Amino acid sequence: MESEQNMATPDQQDTPSWSARKLLRAARSGTLATSKDGQPFTALITPATAADGSILLLLSSLSEHTRHLRADPRCGVMVVGQPDGPNPQTAPRLTLTGQATLADPAFKSHWLVRHPYAQLYADFADFSLWQITPGAGLLVAGFARAFRLRASDLIADPAAVTEISAAECRLLAHYNAEHADTLAALAQGMAGAAEAWRMVAIDLDGFDLSNGQIAVRYAWLAPVGTVQDIAAAFAQVARHANSG
Repeated sequence: MESEQNMATPDQQDTPSWSARKLLRAARSGTLATSKDGQPFTALITPATAADGSILLLLSSLSEHTRHLRADPRCGVMVVGQPDGPNPQTAPRLTLTGQATLADPAFKSHWLVRHPYAQLYADFADFSLWQITPGAGLLVAGFARAFRLRASDLIADPAAVTEISAAECRLLAHYNAEHADTLAALAQGMAGAAEAWRMVAIDLDGFDLSNGQIAVRYAWLAPVGTVQDIAAAFAQVARHANSG
């Protein structure tokens, strides 16, 4: 249920919406809640996010929760960050409600770059990609700090998503070719940092680095709105990493 620790500095003017999106984007595991005949059921999941912030799940048709979703697509997802001390109640956590549908198979690549270990089984016949579009959410940003969120707080601006998604392949090629030293510096201190780390995903909330085994999320200091904003946002993340 934990999310990867964000390696960028927290925005000093975080809003509940921005905090929730960062937490969701960074999550590499979480809990899925489904129901059957009124009986609740929970399961461990390994989520990723589409460009717009909706949740992607690679699920086996043999799983109990998948059978539940086929019968009733209403569901909930919870992701949890790191606690601030020994009390687990200080951990930020986000609970979302929404409806699950089968996703465009083309989105599988978005899921796999964040879970590269799953290449071993991702093409098995019983696995399908699902997508959950959040309808509402509850962010608990720490002890006694709760914020209710609407779908518009969680789903990214469509125009920005379209623009940045269209440029993603070009941006990834540029940063991997021209900023390899910076990417290596960002990866310092992590397990396997001596290996080759590459930028594998970029969106209006941040980017992911992967060494082929794991992926780590870096958030921008604030969401970007255009492709032109990304160069400055990347430079800010790099400066903070160097100073930290």
